[in-house]
Amino acid sequence: MEHLLAHAGGYGFDGVKPLSRPGVKRIYSNTGFEMLAEHVEHSTGIAFVEYIDDAVFAPLGMHNTALDGSCAKDVFSTVSDMVLFLEELRSPTLIAPETYLRAISPAFPNLAGVVPGIGSFDPCPWGLGVEIRGHKTPHWTSSRNSASTFGHFGGIGTFMWVDPVADVACIMTAEREVDEWGMEYWPAFNDAVLSCLGR
Repeated sequence: MEHLLAHAGGYGFDGVKPLSRPGVKRIYSNTGFEMLAEHVEHSTGIAFVEYIDDAVFAPLGMHNTALDGSCAKDVFSTVSDMVLFLEELRSPTLIAPETYLRAISPAFPNLAGVVPGIGSFDPCPWGLGVEIRGHKTPHWTSSRNSASTFGHFGGIGTFMWVDPVADVACIMTAEREVDEWGMEYWPAFNDAVLSCLGR
């Protein structure tokens, strides 16, 4: 399961045919997350759409958030609900502290790989479900973000990150497919966020 959560399972972006052995390289994979959702369904007997609502959205008060499609990319939400989720990422209440620390620490830390739309990195650190900034350059976060910064961005242009060193978190929503504009504007936006907060 850790291999799939850390994009180290060997599966490609989509498709069920493995491209490499697990733990060899970091390959961003929606397939891995869909396989994890299937595992949850089989082990609990609960549809994943219900499970994530019962286990995450409802306890956090995210009443305007729903999964409608692939668990890897089809969560629909509001800014106010995403702020609740961001607060959970900063100060978890739903998982044990040890689990949280494992999730935001590099898993299989020496793997090289690709951050889609950004570039190839060696190493390319990921935690369990979140990308870890590490020393990747260029990067979609600010060059001022600490190496411990973790988060994620989506193909529709939305991102969130938490910098535990600076004690800052950020979310930006968009409805525009990411291409060159992401790397043109996101780092500058994130620089401005940290600057405004005196970090």
